Amino acid sequence: MAILINKGTRVLVQGITGRDGSFHTRLMLEYGTNIVSGVTPGKGGSDYLGIPIFDTVKEAVKKTSPNTSIIFVPPQFAVDAIYEAADNDISLIVVITEGIPIHDMIKVKNYLDIKGVRLIGPNCPGIITPNECKVGIMPSHIFRKGKVGVVSRSGTLTYEIVNQLTINGFGQSTAVGIGGDPVIGSKFVDILKLFNEDDETEAVVLIGEIGGTDEQDAAEYIKKEFKKPVVAFIAGRTAPPERRMGHAGAIIAGSEGTAKEKIKAFESAGVKVASLPEEVPKLLSKLLN
Repeated sequence: MAILINKGTRVLVQGITGRDGSFHTRLMLEYGTNIVSGVTPGKGGSDYLGIPIFDTVKEAVKKTSPNTSIIFVPPQFAVDAIYEAADNDISLIVVITEGIPIHDMIKVKNYLDIKGVRLIGPNCPGIITPNECKVGIMPSHIFRKGKVGVVSRSGTLTYEIVNQLTINGFGQSTAVGIGGDPVIGSKFVDILKLFNEDDETEAVVLIGEIGGTDEQDAAEYIKKEFKKPVVAFIAGRTAPPERRMGHAGAIIAGSEGTAKEKIKAFESAGVKVASLPEEVPKLLSKLLN
C-alpha cells in the first residue's frame, strides 16, 4: 500500500512543453507513471511523447480524466495554474515551481482548503511511491520499495538520506517532499496522519530544517497520536540567526526556529534524532529490530 499516489494515479502535466516540464515528463514516463495528458496554452492538439496536449485543464479533464496534476509553470503563472486545476476536479496538485509570492500562496492555500483539494509544495521535489508512480523530479534510481515512509522539507537531503536507507536495506513506502517555502499546502502533520493510517508503513523518517515551527507541531502530534517509530534529522544546526539558509522558509526568527529547539521537541516526544544522514538507518535498525 502507499499514500497519495500509486499505479492507478492518472497524471496531468501543466507546463508539459517547457524545458523542465518536458524533461521530467520523459523521466516520469520512463519510471512507469501513468501520464494521461498535458496542458500548454496555445499548443492544444499536439502531443509530447504520445501524450495529448490541451489548451486548458478543463479540456484535459473532460477527455482524459486525470486525478492528479504536477505543475511546472513559471511563478508568474503558477497561481492561475493551481486555481485552474482545483476548479476542474483535480484532487491532488503537486507544485514544483519555486518563487511564488507568499501573499499569493496564502490565498491559494485558503481556497484549496475550502475546495478540499490537497496541495504538495510549492518549491518541492514531489512524491514517489517506489515501483509504482513518481509525480516529481527526484532521482528515481535511489528509491526501493519497502515499509519506511519519508517526509521532508529538503529535496537534496531527501535524496541523501533515502540513498542511505536503500543501501542499508530499508525500502520506502512513499516519499513526500512537502517543500521549503514559508507557505505550503501540506505540512508534516498532514503527511504523518496519512502514514499513521497506512498499514504497510512501519516507520517514518522525518527530515526537517531550521525556520518556523512545523517540526515542533509534528513532534506534538507524534507524542499524542502517532503509533509508529520515527527517526528525525534536522538540517541547519550551525546556521546563524536572522539569515536565510537555502529555502525561503529556512530562517531563524527568535528561538523557536532553531535546530536546537526542534531537536528538543522531537526528543521530548520520544523521537530519535540523527546527527548525520548516515545515522538515520542505524537508528531505524535499533527501533525495528
